[in-house]
Amino acid sequence: MNLILMGLPGAGKGTQAEKIVEKYNIPHISTGDMFRLAIKEGTELGKEAKSFMDKGDLVPDAVTIGIVRERLSKPDCQDGFLLDGFPRTIAQAEALESLLNDMEESLDYVLHIDVPKDQLIERLTGRRVCPTCGATYHVIFNPPKEEGKCDHDGSELIQREDDQPDTVKKRLEVNVEQTKPLLDFYREKGYVVSFKGDRDINEVFQDIDQKLGNLSQ
Repeated sequence: MNLILMGLPGAGKGTQAEKIVEKYNIPHISTGDMFRLAIKEGTELGKEAKSFMDKGDLVPDAVTIGIVRERLSKPDCQDGFLLDGFPRTIAQAEALESLLNDMEESLDYVLHIDVPKDQLIERLTGRRVCPTCGATYHVIFNPPKEEGKCDHDGSELIQREDDQPDTVKKRLEVNVEQTKPLLDFYREKGYVVSFKGDRDINEVFQDIDQKLGNLSQ
């Protein structure tokens, strides 16, 4: 099964990706992981990507697509893959389509985890971190035993800069702008399956599992 996973920050993509990978034994492939692997293996494309990354530049689409091609041709992708963080643009989506055609493959689904923006803000701004040991809490979903203090060492918990309400809102707006055209592109092709992500983690996965179960029959 060939899948793409989409959702805004805080929607719970990482959790669902873990469950999908465990149940269906397909690799979870993020853009960062692909670049790191290509660089580690010292491939020509990996070296090229590294030269852009070292300068702080974006890796051009042609290089990124080449690295995607290399990654999807590896043996662990024989039964499918779960792409996360790629494609990011319509141009990349079209290139991926062309690449899959060359491999005589096609996408099965674009799994979209949908959570209302106000709930995403609540999830993201509620995070608190221990500056000493790095333990993470959430004021609503995973509070410490004593308010504002780390369970492990009693340090005062802090709110990271990128978890401040204004930063979170801006981040979500940018993400919506980037992902909407892509979702529209895949909706027109009939690939998108949306799941309400504002529920218990296991309920969300149950719905995803039911949909994916049709592919493995």
